[in-house]
This record gives sequence, C-alpha cells and structure tokens, in this order.
Amino acid sequence: MSEQQIIEVDPFDPGRFDPWHHAYLIAELAAPPGVTSPWQLEEVRAMMQDQGTRHRLIGYAGVVDGRVVTSGFLRLPQLDNTDAAELMVHVVPDARRRGYGSAMLAHLEQVASEHGRSVLQAESSWPYDAGHDGAGEPGPSFAAARGYALALGDVKRVLHLPVRAELLDTLAAEAAERHEGFTLRSWAGPVPDELAEGWVRLTSTLGVEAPTGEMHREAEAADVAVLREAEANQAEQGRTKYNTVALDAAGEVVAYTDVATTIHEPGKAYQWGTLVRPDVRGHRLGLAVKVANLQLLQAERPDIELLTTYNAEVNAHMVAVNDRLGFTPIGRLGEFQKRL
Repeated sequence: MSEQQIIEVDPFDPGRFDPWHHAYLIAELAAPPGVTSPWQLEEVRAMMQDQGTRHRLIGYAGVVDGRVVTSGFLRLPQLDNTDAAELMVHVVPDARRRGYGSAMLAHLEQVASEHGRSVLQAESSWPYDAGHDGAGEPGPSFAAARGYALALGDVKRVLHLPVRAELLDTLAAEAAERHEGFTLRSWAGPVPDELAEGWVRLTSTLGVEAPTGEMHREAEAADVAVLREAEANQAEQGRTKYNTVALDAAGEVVAYTDVATTIHEPGKAYQWGTLVRPDVRGHRLGLAVKVANLQLLQAERPDIELLTTYNAEVNAHMVAVNDRLGFTPIGRLGEFQKRL
C-alpha cells in the first residue's frame, strides 16, 4: 500500500483545490440517492477564499501516487466556541479501508489540538431506514471506532414545491389567530439595516436554543459587521436568501426563518434556521414565519422545485410544523463529538 502524503490546500490554486473538492464530492455522492447534500465547488471556493472573522477554515488533501484520495476539512471558530473544532474526513470509495481516512483524521485532530481545541465535532449521513444511530453504517462505525460519540441525531426532510396556496392560506390564518400584536415581515437578500441588530441578537442563539443533545455549544457572538461579512460571502457563493421575521409591538425581532437558494443547484433551496425567542413561544410564530417565507419563495422563485431541511429528531414542535407543510424524511445526519 502506497503511503499517503497530507498537504494543506490553497483555495487560490485550482490545481490543488479542485481535486480536493472532487474527492469530497464523490465520497458524498457514494451514499444512496438523496442521503447527502454536498456543497458545490464554487460555493466552497468562495467560502475558503474569503473567510471573514468568524471562522478559520483549513483544507487538507491526502495524496497517494499523485491522486487525491482523502479530503480533510477543519473549521476553527474565532469569536465564540473557541475550545471547539469541526472536522470532516472523506475518502473516495475505491481507496477505503486502507487507513487513509484514519490518518487524515489523526492529522486534523493534531492540528486542532495545536490550536488549543479540546472539543472535536463532526457529522455523518446515512439512510433514514438505517435508524437513529446508523448502526452498521460506514460513517457512524468509523466515528465510534475513533472515540466519537453520537451526541445529536437529525433527520433530513424534503418538500416538493409548490405547496398548494390553499394549504398555506389555511395555515397562515390558523397561526394568525394566536399571534395578534405581532407583525410579519418578509424580504429577499440582505437583512435591512433597521432589523440587523435584532436579527443578530436572535440568530446568534440558534445553536443553544434549538435542541443540542450532548453537543457542547455556546451562543455565537452577535455582531452586525460579521453578518455583513457573511452576506457578502453568500453573494460570492451565488446564494440568495429569503427571510421572514416576526416583530413584537416594539419592533423587536422575536422570530425568524431563512431559506437559501444557489445558482449552482438550479431548482433547489435549503431551509436554514428557524427560531422563536423563548419568552414569546406559544403564539404559533414558528408556523407563521415558515408559511410566510414559503409564500415569498414561491412567489419570487417559481423555478424552485425542492426544499431541503434538517431537524433534530427530538425537536417535536418543528417536526410537527414541517409535517403539516408536507415534508417527508429521506435521510439522517448524526452530530458526533469527542473530547481530548
């Protein structure tokens, strides 16, 4: 067996970067259809060329006989969660079970440790029918053998668009009966200046207010400048966001949801976050903002045919909302964690 050489990837060098991403992509697509939702080449290139201040992102290629067979990725938060590192390891199908993935993971763990990170986090996908813990599936088995415990189980769901206007109108009217005194506002693109402070205050808590299981997380730093960095990078990636918020009587953002589209995957959209501030829950604001955002998306983007979302399996409220909208489960995603 030839020895693997691990090389840091320069996102400005297509000769290094493109094969690194290709190894990641074909490893993701080796899963059964629909199980994974890989990031596209130009999205990742833009993300890594202009990283901003929130994260440091590092890619590593595992090269054997001149060919990239493993793709390693490391995300190091810089403003919050600075004891944590997010890792990804992908091995091309015909080079598996030769120790290359284990060697890449050990390298990523070493780099994370050198940066003072003691909490290592990773994800893996598997078919929905394989069950909550993915027992016997390649990703979960690889993680467990190397000390990573399943800390949170998510379910991937898809919704075929358009949703009938009559259903959306019915759900919107049902929610409106419970949220008197709140105002909904929807838009496409960057967050309006007058909403930006409230937006970051609420969205920065998604990681701790949504179910986290055993995952170690703290709220993100709420910073409008960082929001603007992210929006600029999303534009470079070819993404457009569609957003809806609920405002209380004082004009404060108390609930939000956002969906992203990308020029690199025509016909597809991805549900990102949805959150209602704890003190105003019980007013059907989660349902209200999701319905309003779907109405916006369908009005402005009739070309979108498939909407994908991920929810923690234990998030009964949001799962119920998605069930009513017509989402169906097609895959699972496990969030794994290891402490050094």
